[in-house]
Amino acid sequence: MLKKDLLELCLLQLLAGEDQYGYELLRRLHSGFPDTQESAIYALLRGLCKAGCTQDYQGETSSGPARKYYRLTQAGSDRRAALLSQWRALKQTLEELGVE
Repeated sequence: MLKKDLLELCLLQLLAGEDQYGYELLRRLHSGFPDTQESAIYALLRGLCKAGCTQDYQGETSSGPARKYYRLTQAGSDRRAALLSQWRALKQTLEELGVE
């Protein structure tokens, strides 16, 4: 499982709890993956939308510009489950090899 897959899993996991806007997702991911470029995370979000794993929509405006929110779809839930299964298998293999 490569970093891209881990980032994708993290994005889907964050969206499993509630709809979120792009900057909030970026901020939360950046704390765990500080060397990841903003553009890479937004590219993953666009790819997830294109693949039907997420949907985006404009939030209601307040005093600033409208925010683009993302929500998880059923395909996204399925993708999240598949990535989570891969992660657990990789984690178990690493633990069996003494890598912790």
